[in-house]
Amino acid sequence: MGKFLRVVITGMIGIILVFNAYVYGRILMYRTLAPHRTAFMLIRSHEQENTQPAVTLHYDWVPYYRISLHLKKALIASEDSRFATHDGFDWNGIKTAMKHNEQHHKVIAGGSTISQQLAKNLFLTDGRHYWRKLEEAWITSLLEATTDKDRIFTLYLNVIEWGHGIFGAEAASQVYFHRSAIQLSPQQAAQLAARVPSPLYYADNPHDKLLRRKINIILRRMGSAQLPEDDMSSDRSD
Repeated sequence: MGKFLRVVITGMIGIILVFNAYVYGRILMYRTLAPHRTAFMLIRSHEQENTQPAVTLHYDWVPYYRISLHLKKALIASEDSRFATHDGFDWNGIKTAMKHNEQHHKVIAGGSTISQQLAKNLFLTDGRHYWRKLEEAWITSLLEATTDKDRIFTLYLNVIEWGHGIFGAEAASQVYFHRSAIQLSPQQAAQLAARVPSPLYYADNPHDKLLRRKINIILRRMGSAQLPEDDMSSDRSD
């Protein structure tokens, strides 16, 4: 039994090391290249093969400068107001989420920053257990240590989910408003940002009263949203 246990432990350590090497290599690659597909896209595609086989993937990468300033501010205002200054983690938000989870005796909130959401979308499943949150925290640390804030935000804008098979700002803008992401108005940007936490639900329930309230809150907060201070002009080569 002792020998068997050592083999199992060694195998698990080996899997962890290989996965971490894979993640690190991909992060370095994504500093200059657009992801072809993310782990989350593949997971959603697999789910929809059985439940919604007619759904097709809409994913069109665009550089940072071709995304509306209104959408950038709307997402900062709604998802992560401290993104420009934190180290990948909003510790006050995490403490609040932990208290909320303790009250409900399960993980229902994560206090995730934009960097954490990106880590999940690029490499992980949508599970809410604490082990997955530890994986997410490690990958988030790697992202923040190796990648500029402007690139993290560019990746995020391009890969987050906005509906059934809809990923990224350009695809969402085309599907919902029949226009490019650079052409979004403040109202349209706030509508997209409000969908982000529960994109599939709001795709099926676009007239939900909560969505309207969220849109109005985001519109009020957009004026004070702080974007990353780094020069984005380097993204023009994408």
